[in-house]
Amino acid sequence: MPYVNIKITNEGATAEQKKRLIEGVTKMLQDILGKNPQTTCVVIEEVPTDNWGIGGETITDRRKREKK
Repeated sequence: MPYVNIKITNEGATAEQKKRLIEGVTKMLQDILGKNPQTTCVVIEEVPTDNWGIGGETITDRRKREKK
């Protein structure tokens, strides 16, 4: 039973986009590894940008810097 945990920042992924992501990952596991889609679990976690850091800075700060 595959378990896939996808973490994204909470910057506006729509319900439709998340649905497509779950469908796509499930299909990919079926096509590539032969996994049963009925037992494949996909979880999407949306993380606030203040709680996600790259290169020593939060995504929030990075986004602010990129807008300048």
